[in-house]
Amino acid sequence: QVQLVESGGGSVQAGGSLTLSCSASRYTVFTACVAWFRQAPGEEREGVAVIDDYGSTNYADSVKGRFTISRDNAKNTLDLRMNDLKEEDTATYYCAAPATYSYSSCLGMQSRNFNYWGQGTQVTVSS
Repeated sequence: QVQLVESGGGSVQAGGSLTLSCSASRYTVFTACVAWFRQAPGEEREGVAVIDDYGSTNYADSVKGRFTISRDNAKNTLDLRMNDLKEEDTATYYCAAPATYSYSSCLGMQSRNFNYWGQGTQVTVSS
């Protein structure tokens, strides 16, 4: 059973930074498609950032230039560095991975294509 566990969430003021981390068991992060999603209350879950096994990345337009997805191969973890946080970034952030994938299904960041999910970590940005 693949297990994904997020950490690093918290409360921060607008303009601040946070780094989320996702650790994986029974799933090799550094040779696979892995992504970050988020869901705010009353909103649908949306893809934030994804990286595939070749290192190609894709970001939601709302976070481009502010968020960076990366892997720590030695630790088998996936990180999301979030800079210049805005109130609208407030959400529960989830790490996710697909059981199988293609180039397009991975980088397309559609939640229906991702099978394994962490429990989520809360990020709250205040003004």
